[in-house]
Amino acid sequence: MDRKEYDQLAESLKPTGHKMKNAFYAFLYGGVIGAIAQGVLEFFMNVYHVKQEDATPMMIITLVFISCLLTGLGIYDKLAQKAGAGTFIPITGFANSMTSCALDSQSEGLIMGIGSNMFKLGGTVITYGIVSSALLGVIRYVITLFG
Repeated sequence: MDRKEYDQLAESLKPTGHKMKNAFYAFLYGGVIGAIAQGVLEFFMNVYHVKQEDATPMMIITLVFISCLLTGLGIYDKLAQKAGAGTFIPITGFANSMTSCALDSQSEGLIMGIGSNMFKLGGTVITYGIVSSALLGVIRYVITLFG
């Protein structure tokens, strides 16, 4: 098989994606997650009379718990198939990635399985988040120094 035949074969097997449809679903599902988060926040503030700065961590913990539960039940992955980036961009996607890795490696034991593989996907997110925030902090500092 020469290069031209390979390129034709690769092009014929390439998945056809509907970018606008995918963007719409990501926007829709991400917005629903945001609305649920706001509802949970309002619930904690109004029912338990908690200040917003105290209710925010409670809301985040609740969303992480719900996404971990849905991942364990196999529902989150089905939802993510349709929603795309709308489910893995929020904090719920981070919880899903950690829970999925933990579930996949549970047969290897607590230490060598779950403990060492849980951050397989989430670790890169944490690493690049820390590095990029540090770089942006340096850039902001330099700008304020000269500006």
